[in-house]
Amino acid sequence: MDSLKDLVEFMAKSLVDKPENVEVDEIPGQQTTLLALKVDKEDLGKVIGKQGKTAAAMRTIIRAAGTKLNKRYHLDIVE
Repeated sequence: MDSLKDLVEFMAKSLVDKPENVEVDEIPGQQTTLLALKVDKEDLGKVIGKQGKTAAAMRTIIRAAGTKLNKRYHLDIVE
């Protein structure tokens, strides 16, 4: 994994039924880099998880990895 973008893409593709529709956009900001995750509508529930636990776990991993790189990242799941 070269970047957190690749990490998010790998995690999302592991969860969904249609990995070919997974797309991650990295949008750098002044203080925080936004990672926008797009998946197929049918797979949205799998990425978010029950009560948002899967999404929260992914965000925790991204935050921890970003801390190690001395950068701030935010994961957004978009339709």
